[in-house]
This record gives sequence, C-alpha cells and structure tokens, in this order.
Amino acid sequence: MTELLRFEPVDVDGDTTLQDWRYVHNAIIPTAALSLAEVRERAARNRLTVAYLGDLSAGCSTVRPPAAGSAAATVIARVLPGHRGRGFGERLYERGLADARALGATVIETCVLESNPEGLRFALRHGFVETERYLLPGDSVPFIDLRLV
Repeated sequence: MTELLRFEPVDVDGDTTLQDWRYVHNAIIPTAALSLAEVRERAARNRLTVAYLGDLSAGCSTVRPPAAGSAAATVIARVLPGHRGRGFGERLYERGLADARALGATVIETCVLESNPEGLRFALRHGFVETERYLLPGDSVPFIDLRLV
C-alpha cells in the first residue's frame, strides 16, 4: 500500500506551513538555520512546499526560479531522516522539477550539504554532477552545488 503523502505550498502570510518548512530545513541544514522571518522572505521569491504524512511534516522542497536572463532553476528536495527510503524524496523532486520547467528552466541545479550523504547519493543517482564546493562564512561543513546533465 502506498503511503499518502500530501503537498502544501508554503503560505507566506500564514504560520503553520512556514514553521513546518523551517523545521525540516533546519533539521537537515543545521549549519544554515533560518529564522521564521528568513523563511517568509524566501517564500516570497521561491516556491516552497511541505510534504506531510498525515499531520506530520516529512519533508520540504525549494524551487528557485531562473533569474532574469538565466535558464537555470534550483530544485532542492529534503526528507527528514525517519522518512527516507520510502520514495518521498522522489515525489518531492519530481514536483520541484515540474515546477522549475513550468517557470521556463532548461537547466536544473541543486545544492546539498556535505554532511548529508543520503542527499548527495540521491542527487548523483538522478543524474546530477558536482560543479562546486564552498563554505559559507563561519561554517565548517561545505555545500555542494550540482547540475543535472
């Protein structure tokens, strides 16, 4: 039996989806934890989605639309460790990819924190190749940028 996963877009004017998206993001990327105000700002310029299993958030995604004059969008799917290996990341990624293409993207990029080997394996398995590793100021764990080929 397939587990029922539902997707909710983050409501920039609400609090529940903002807080749930923030919880998943900060759990997976603790080195770049975001405040509620920062998530609200991101939700105003990106497509943020929360994946729910029943009433519990199981994951979230970000789609950064192509910048003016660019063909590249960034698609990031995050699944909480207790929900991995059940196809949730695949469903989040497919939705994000469809959103990015609907926004005109012909190039798809993603970003993974080096301390998330499951996320890196997921990206590599889906045809992404590493393009860059970098540290944010004050961080000790690199981010890895990848591009779909």
